Amino acid sequence: MEETNIQQNKAPKSGFLTKVFGFDPSKMKVSTEIVAGITTFLAMSYILAVNPSILSETGMDKNALFTTTAVASIFATLIMAIYAKLPFALAPGMGLNAFFCYTVCLGMGYSWQFALTAVLIEGIIFVLLTLTSVREAIVDALPLSLRKAIGAGIGLFIALIGLESGGIVVSDPATLVTLGDITHGVGLLSVIGLLLTGILVILKVPGSLLIGILGTALIGVPMGITKFTGFVGVPPSISPIFCKFDFSQIWSLDMLIVVFTFLFVDIFDTIGTLVGVTTKADMVDKTGKPIRLNQAFMADALGTVGGAMLGTSTVTTYVESASGVAQGGRSGLTAFTVACCFVLALFFAPLFTAIPGAAVCPALVIVGLFMLSPIKDIPLEDYTESIPAYLCLILMPMTYSISNGILIGVIAYVVLNVCTGKFKKINWFAALLAILFILKYIFL
Repeated sequence: MEETNIQQNKAPKSGFLTKVFGFDPSKMKVSTEIVAGITTFLAMSYILAVNPSILSETGMDKNALFTTTAVASIFATLIMAIYAKLPFALAPGMGLNAFFCYTVCLGMGYSWQFALTAVLIEGIIFVLLTLTSVREAIVDALPLSLRKAIGAGIGLFIALIGLESGGIVVSDPATLVTLGDITHGVGLLSVIGLLLTGILVILKVPGSLLIGILGTALIGVPMGITKFTGFVGVPPSISPIFCKFDFSQIWSLDMLIVVFTFLFVDIFDTIGTLVGVTTKADMVDKTGKPIRLNQAFMADALGTVGGAMLGTSTVTTYVESASGVAQGGRSGLTAFTVACCFVLALFFAPLFTAIPGAAVCPALVIVGLFMLSPIKDIPLEDYTESIPAYLCLILMPMTYSISNGILIGVIAYVVLNVCTGKFKKINWFAALLAILFILKYIFL
């Protein structure tokens, strides 16, 4: 009788977890899902320091950005956990925050309010595209080699941003870029941080990136680079950046161009990351297509809309989610655990906002390395596959643009295969995209 009662008590719990998070008690363990969620959080928690560091260069309030980064991550990850029921976490995307800051604001000269408005509009468009399954059609149109190259190219782009923020790579009028001063100040601290973080990664220390960031920041204190004002505190207000949109130019050609660019960057950035994570996690169907793809896209789209309202750049699925999947995470309970960790992190704002760029540099470089792994699956001997993939990969860092790499990669794939008579390899939608991309470069 006692055993029967125990089983009856367990049944509702399993039923609840299955209904809410897609948890399968016959194949999964609650403890494993929780550990996987903590692992994912530790792997991606660097975004709490990196995102405010990057976006604050546009003039946005750095303290408010910390809170917004955490809240946007919580919001989007909960949608992934409950609606998509997948073990993937979301946060403001690396590469996309760089595009927001360095291209739209600093490069094109728009205000951050203008850029946030563009993110909101493209997020709404993403919701509509997801409802009509257009984004899924785009995934099917992209050849596998380009899917692999997208993630790797984003990795190189992120690494370049890290090396710049750490003073290791600097501009040079003769050679475009060159090695900075790595024997003093910021450059030296970045090198120390790279060594420290590299050792932690090699030793497979859980949360090695976060520990590397914090350790480097502490080393920077006696060097006069890091200046901590505290460790624990009430989350800063997001009022300086909350819903600060600029609709005055919503119907202008400028807004159209920025939204159009954001749209393509976000689509292919998300596709690259999501496809890369699901493929690495082996969470695909018999055709190699990620499971519950549309639900994951919707979580991403709603996260982008919510993130724009909160005051941050596009929210996307994180490749670091693969670390939690490697620990056995298979359901939305893993993502729910990540969201809970972000809630706790909200109360450590003084610690994260004091972290200098030199301490963030090692994490960005190592993340770039992690994202290179898919290139081993690109068939280098088949030049109709490898040349477009190569162009996609190298043009992202070299043109300082994720979208340029993806768009030119698609154009090259279609043109090279058509010119060599391999018409059967070309998906009609891929051909249409190539035409649109060519027109974009000609007229925009």
